[in-house]
Amino acid sequence: MNGTTKFSLRNQASRLTVTTDELQSLLGCGRKSAVDIGEMAEARIQLGKRVLWNVEKVRIYLNLISA
Repeated sequence: MNGTTKFSLRNQASRLTVTTDELQSLLGCGRKSAVDIGEMAEARIQLGKRVLWNVEKVRIYLNLISA
């Protein structure tokens, strides 16, 4: 099986989607909190078994709840 390419953390803010581990890194929280925030933002994208998170939806959600 081919491995996936790892990207630097500096470039994650400009990406459209991130993995759960990368979402944790962006939010600075644990896995459960990152998944909860992603699901509340309705940002989950599932492609087969793979789960990605829409960064823009998460960003909009966080801006709404922080007001």
